[in-house]
Amino acid sequence: MLGLLSFPGERTGYELKKWADASLRFFYWSPAISQIYAELRRLEALGYATSRRSGPDAPRTKRAYAITDAGRAALSAWADAGRDVGPPVLKHPLLLRVWLGHLTAPDRLRDLVAEHIARTGAELTEVRDALARAEGADGARAWSHPQVALRWSERRLEAEVGLAEAMLDDLSELAARGGTGDAEAPCGSAARRPAAAEEPVPPPPGQPVLPPGQPPLPPGQCVKDSPTPG
Repeated sequence: MLGLLSFPGERTGYELKKWADASLRFFYWSPAISQIYAELRRLEALGYATSRRSGPDAPRTKRAYAITDAGRAALSAWADAGRDVGPPVLKHPLLLRVWLGHLTAPDRLRDLVAEHIARTGAELTEVRDALARAEGADGARAWSHPQVALRWSERRLEAEVGLAEAMLDDLSELAARGGTGDAEAPCGSAARRPAAAEEPVPPPPGQPVLPPGQPPLPPGQCVKDSPTPG
C-alpha cells in the first residue's frame, strides 16, 4: 500500500484500488477495498501516510492520502535492501487440474485449458490497455518503472497463452493415442499379471486380479512383490 502511495499525487482509497487493479494485480496482488482502508489507517498511525478531506466536511466525505517523508524513507530502505528477494511462488490452478487429469474426462480437461486461454487473452488485453494509459499519462516519466513492469506482464501473459496452447495440443495428442487418463492401480501397471485363461472371480475391493489358485495378498503387498509360486 505504501508503494501505491509513493507515486505522484494524492489518492483516495477507491483510487488506490483502481490503480492496484490496473497494475499491481498483473504481477503481484490487488488487495480488497476493506484491506486498503485498514492499511491506510495503520500507515497513518505510524506516520508513514497523511490524509485530508477531499470534499465538503461531511460524514461520508472522501479522504485523499499521500506518503510522508518518513514513509518514503521506510519504503526506500525496504526496496533498496541487499537481501535476495527469493524465487516467485507459482500456484497454478489449471496445472493442478491437469496433474489430476486421470480423474477428469478428457473433453472436460481440454475445455478447462481452452477457457484458460480465453481468460488469459482477455487479461492480456487489459494489460495492454493499462500500458497504453501509463504511456500516455501526464508526467509519464514518473510512471516509467510501472511501465516496465506492465511490459513484463504483457510478455508473461503472451507466454502463458503459448504454453496453454501447447498443453492443449499435448492433451489432444494423448486423447488421440487412446490415453483416457485413468489412474493406474495403486501398485502400478507393472504389478499386473497376465490374464488367466478362464474368467477370474472378481477380487475383494482393493485387491488386484490374481490367477486362479493364487491366495490373496497380505495388506500393502503388490503382486510384483509377492513370492513366485513353485
